Amino acid sequence: MCGFAGFLDLHGATPDRAAAVRAMAATLTHRGPDDDGIWTDDAAGIALGFRRLAILDLSPQGHQPMASHDGRFVISFNGEIYNHASIKARLSPSIVWRGHSDTEILLEAVAEWGVDKAVAAFDGMFAFALWDRAGRSLTLGRDRFGEKPLYWAETGGVLLFGSELKALAVHPAWDGALNRDAMALYMRLGWIPAPHTIYAQARKLEPGSLLTVKNGERRIAAYWSARDRAHAVENSFDGNAEDAADRLEQLLRHSVGLRMQADVPVGLFLSGGIDSSLTAALMRQLSPQPVHSFTIGFDQSSLDESPHARAVAEHLGTVHTEVRISDAEALELVPRLPAFYDEPFADSAALPTCLLAQVTRRDVTVALSGDGADELFGGYGIYRSIPRDWAGLTGLPKGLRAAGAAAAGLLAGPAEALAGVAAPLRKRRSHPGYRLGRTAEHLGAASLAELLGLHYSRWRGMPAPVPGAGLLPSLFNRPTPPVRDAALATMLLDIEGYLPDDLCVKTDRATMAASLEARLPFLDPAIAEFAWSLPTALKIEGDTGKAVLRRVLYRHVPRALVDRPKMGFEVPLRRWLTGKLRDWADDLLSEDRLRRQGWLDAALVSRCWSEHRGGAKNWQTEIWHALMLQAWLEKIGR
Repeated sequence: MCGFAGFLDLHGATPDRAAAVRAMAATLTHRGPDDDGIWTDDAAGIALGFRRLAILDLSPQGHQPMASHDGRFVISFNGEIYNHASIKARLSPSIVWRGHSDTEILLEAVAEWGVDKAVAAFDGMFAFALWDRAGRSLTLGRDRFGEKPLYWAETGGVLLFGSELKALAVHPAWDGALNRDAMALYMRLGWIPAPHTIYAQARKLEPGSLLTVKNGERRIAAYWSARDRAHAVENSFDGNAEDAADRLEQLLRHSVGLRMQADVPVGLFLSGGIDSSLTAALMRQLSPQPVHSFTIGFDQSSLDESPHARAVAEHLGTVHTEVRISDAEALELVPRLPAFYDEPFADSAALPTCLLAQVTRRDVTVALSGDGADELFGGYGIYRSIPRDWAGLTGLPKGLRAAGAAAAGLLAGPAEALAGVAAPLRKRRSHPGYRLGRTAEHLGAASLAELLGLHYSRWRGMPAPVPGAGLLPSLFNRPTPPVRDAALATMLLDIEGYLPDDLCVKTDRATMAASLEARLPFLDPAIAEFAWSLPTALKIEGDTGKAVLRRVLYRHVPRALVDRPKMGFEVPLRRWLTGKLRDWADDLLSEDRLRRQGWLDAALVSRCWSEHRGGAKNWQTEIWHALMLQAWLEKIGR
């Protein structure tokens, strides 16, 4: 729920603090259309702004910014603390509660236990800005998995923070200089990994972290780490497959129940796949009222999950809403995506997720989603292929690997030789030098993390699409998680990177743009630790991922309804780019325009677009990365 923004200005750089923070919060009206508020302390230099989407305690007692009962702490808080009732039961019985919002309980937990102990107790999705009036300190905090966003920037002597970058950008001290190095990461991955953003001065607070500012000194510390928790519990489950299914069903039932708490209507996104079907089955059992499920359908049958969702909905008896989306309706949204995401973002599933959120918001205010199940229970093929490839590489002597990488690199020739305009890219991609260049990268991978980074990377075997960019530190050049099992290590890397920086960004911005709250039952800390305790054989059986989830699901839904190849939430990009989006793309990717802007390698990108447009080669993913960057640059007037 909600959105917040604010700043800490210790040097008087903001003449009218109230007006500035009100303007920052006003940019987040879509995140909170029900109420707004600001709180300032001019002597301390702190200003908090808030926009409310009322979910729990719809009364004025849920208004924010909110002060603790003793007046010491003031908070702006975005999200939900799902276990607020159990936390309330542990607090002093002498507290006279004003209402029943989780924000009030969060504040009293902080007042009684301190920030560190309170945050460690929370099961929730959240980001917050907490001001300690006695200690004159600011604490910014973010949930364990990065479900909720939190951006900050230190510029002009002012610390800015907020739920979205657009809120920071309206403060007078904002510095909008772009980060070329982060742009290069984006072009490779399609998202920008934390802590980086597209702006040179702005950062994402990483999941599971607290940023504290006191006496002008800033400190960031992790209060929770997926890799540390997984290392502590790895392979500790000693039951069989049925025991694992029993325990998982118990945990999921509890998590789904907590995430159904609301004083507004709750539904779910239903694709008919494993994760959403199991969520629907448990919701149906737990709810005394009819469960509302939602899906959208596309005309292209290979991308349309709506028949599967309909079959599951009919079996479970949910009140099902299915809306078919035409190409025209979908394409009308494409140029608006940069406004939702605030920085370049190229996961094409953002488009259908935005459309689904708009449909769902017509009937409910909260929707449960299956995000996170694949990363915890081995749903993607890379959790088999990456460990297999890494085992093959580590089975080679280091000297032989190094010699092979060097030889392949020499035979491939310099990247510039492959970039000559005389050689069509489709020929270069099948050129022995191109293939040898990719082989050299593969053989030269120094860690499993780096190998996974190559899997996600686009524009491989070609010149850098952002000339002059440096290499920023990211998950893929950090140490691999310290666990013994390579499949678990690969999943953990996705939980630390792909999940918060792509999937959670996609879901949060798409739903909040429609003033809809998405909740993710699989991202319960207890479920995550259980998943990490399981031997990989209970998660991945042969070529089948999410084996233990399937065992639970088959207890509720006939196997024939849900056993099918995994489908992504995709759109027909290739057809659109050569059809109705062609003129729009021609304009954004014209070589003259790219040269004037100076961000991208104009010859490389325009050649890719020419070949894709002419049908010589399918460059849809690379082109989509470039287009989403160009559309975002156009939106900000660059």
